[in-house]
Amino acid sequence: MTQSVKRGESLGAQVARVLRQRIVRGELAPGARITEEALAEEFSVSRGPVRDALTQLSFEKLVEVQRPRGVYIVGLTHDDVDQLYSLRGALEQLALSRAMRVEDDSRWTAMAAAVGRMGEAADAGDHAAFVVADLEFHSQIYALADHPRLEGAWNQYLPTFTALLEVTINHDEDLHESSGDHVKLMDVMRSGKPAQAAKVLSEHLDGARERMLAELAARA
Repeated sequence: MTQSVKRGESLGAQVARVLRQRIVRGELAPGARITEEALAEEFSVSRGPVRDALTQLSFEKLVEVQRPRGVYIVGLTHDDVDQLYSLRGALEQLALSRAMRVEDDSRWTAMAAAVGRMGEAADAGDHAAFVVADLEFHSQIYALADHPRLEGAWNQYLPTFTALLEVTINHDEDLHESSGDHVKLMDVMRSGKPAQAAKVLSEHLDGARERMLAELAARA
């Protein structure tokens, strides 16, 4: 089936997003071979965007490019998941500690709005909308940190964590508990108790990691 792509966004980024989702969901199994030619035909694009997508996914360790033999799916292992969430934990704990210094109430409105949208998505049972609001919430931690290089590191891995969240969020039939976790995290960040905030964040990310590991175990 031919995939449609939007002409506004980078074509390479769109191809990478679809392939990333397939890999993280397990729809493309580790060891499977894909070719630039077949992908270009499927997405109705030239080979340039396909190469851009594969370069990005190679950086993310999701594929291995073996020219001229082809491209092979690496997929996600238990160790990959551990590495990704330990990296995220290190980045986000630093961002959290810096964000908590912000006293200007107006700068917290975007995070509060994301919390509100998560609550609405939970009420509606809308997993897709919840994912968007969830990622916006966490992106706001980095925005509040006032550390452009740290925020850049988060944005570099954001596509991978988006794909992971799209999988793990489906483990929660009722989204209200996850929504409540984010309310708690925002409240404790604003309370000015760094140790407590760090603990809440750590437990939150550990839960996401365990859900992704459960997903991998179920596939095996």
